[in-house]
Amino acid sequence: MNFDLRNLQLFVRVAELGAIGKAGAEFTLSSTNASQRIQTLEADLDVKLLNRTTRSVSLTPDGEVFLEHSRRILDDVEEARTVLSYKAKSVSGRLRVTASASFGRSHIVPYVPEFLRDHPDLTLDLNLTDAVVDIVHQGYDLAFRIGDLAPSSLLAQKIDDNPSVLVASPDYLAQSGRLLAPDDLKDHACIPLGDVRTWRLVSADEAIHDIGITGPVSVNLGNAVSEWVKAGVGIGHASLWHCGADLKSGALVRVLSDFQIFQDSKIWAVRPPVRLMHARVKAFLDFMRVKIVETNKAEYGYLLNS
Repeated sequence: MNFDLRNLQLFVRVAELGAIGKAGAEFTLSSTNASQRIQTLEADLDVKLLNRTTRSVSLTPDGEVFLEHSRRILDDVEEARTVLSYKAKSVSGRLRVTASASFGRSHIVPYVPEFLRDHPDLTLDLNLTDAVVDIVHQGYDLAFRIGDLAPSSLLAQKIDDNPSVLVASPDYLAQSGRLLAPDDLKDHACIPLGDVRTWRLVSADEAIHDIGITGPVSVNLGNAVSEWVKAGVGIGHASLWHCGADLKSGALVRVLSDFQIFQDSKIWAVRPPVRLMHARVKAFLDFMRVKIVETNKAEYGYLLNS
């Protein structure tokens, strides 16, 4: 029995998306052509893989068994390609990556030209957004995320630490007064990022302070927080990679520097739950890991060493 690997790939995506049309579009197939390919696969196996309705599809018990085997087959094929690709010292194909907008602009975008020069046969699709992308259902190979990761089947690798601090402009502090204790934040304008309304600080004696914050504006974009803090709108919570240069120049100053942000977050690389890593994904991840760590060191390394 000869299987068309493209049909296996299509079947896996149909199972993940729950829709033949959506999966077919990723392979530039019409819904009709995608359905015909699934039917061909079912005929080759002499089993029904999918339960079909007018609105969705779901796996049959045989389909669930075959899905796991299909993933293993495709992983084995990709492993062979990976070995040959590294032997040939080249990678090719389409690579889909997503990252937060602020982080992507500072840590990924500047290095993409060098990566593409090293891998001229590879096409990169980079999506920068502060929304959490479902990388499995939207077909991404890799995501860079910052902070705590929710439990999932996704595979995560730590790239670097993500220390953060509270910052304000000198003009804001001159007008509104300096802060001596975490409770002082309650009397100041604070600029929350996203839905966060509590800042957790820890003192030198390891006492934890949970402070509810209020302010004139909130936003889901780190760059906006940075701009508003520099403009004197209020106090912001910023990653050191984001504010290191402004701290060095004096455009921003630390607030409550005797206290630390409780449990600094991490920078993660996250990928779908497949057994093997594609050669193009590994090449990009290995390249960007070095660049991200180097960028962080350049942005705020002096603060850690002082």
